[in-house]
Amino acid sequence: MRTTASRTAPLLTALGLLAAGCGTVTAGSDDADPAPDTRTRAHEVAEAWDGSPAADAWLMGYFPMADAVQPPEDAFHNENDKKAYQRQNFELRGDLPGSEQKEGKVTWRGGGSLTLPLMGAQEAYKTVDRTDAPAPRLGVTGARLGETTLVTSRGPATVPAWLFTVEGYDTPLKRVAVRPSKLPEPPIGPARDTPTETLWELNRLVEVAADGRSVTVLAHHGSCDDGPAVDVLETDGSVVLSGHVVGMEEGLCTSDLRAKQVTVELDRPLAERLLLDAFTGRPVPQGNPDGPSGSWS
Repeated sequence: MRTTASRTAPLLTALGLLAAGCGTVTAGSDDADPAPDTRTRAHEVAEAWDGSPAADAWLMGYFPMADAVQPPEDAFHNENDKKAYQRQNFELRGDLPGSEQKEGKVTWRGGGSLTLPLMGAQEAYKTVDRTDAPAPRLGVTGARLGETTLVTSRGPATVPAWLFTVEGYDTPLKRVAVRPSKLPEPPIGPARDTPTETLWELNRLVEVAADGRSVTVLAHHGSCDDGPAVDVLETDGSVVLSGHVVGMEEGLCTSDLRAKQVTVELDRPLAERLLLDAFTGRPVPQGNPDGPSGSWS
């Protein structure tokens, strides 16, 4: 199965293109089988992970597959508030509580739970308010400890969260109050250890559909191509995504590294299967390391 980009994300940064950018990638139709070199690497990654101790550790841990920060339900009232949230530009206009509770429990809808260290309100707020810039700002007047639900590697879970009161909004901004588990050591190295001219690293996981039948990722591409595509290999234990570019032009090219959101349809729900990046040989990271809910990777 092959997918194509759905909509353009902002330019990431001015970086040199990967080695794959020097050649030409031939893209097939949407119904075509993945390129042989893509399929080979995907099988290697799946075989390394499926049934491995790393996969067992993954299934025992807490790994969110959705943003750890959730805006108010009625957000946003105006464009300025939206910009302030996107820029992570907040202002504390009240007191934040301390907490004698040192641990919080993650409880999965399908059964099972895990107790993890609890993040304090001050620390949680600092992960949300990352910019000291002029207005517009969102004012925070207080917080209380509560809970929220989000998709994880083991399905939907109820997790402790700090509920921040935001001026002008009837519902709180929620920030998950526990950190993800430590990522297990991958049983396979990145693609540079098994050279390929077509694979590109996936930027991050954007969303898992509510029914688990599709995933959306941010995939890299350059400024001299038709954009990214993502091939998928499904096994009983994993879903391996292979990012690559289509319509690569030959010759000199500017060194822009760009990204687009790509939605991948699955033959069956993701459920507890590992979502893996063929290039890195690791789970596809969730969240933007520079954003309000950094990746667990």
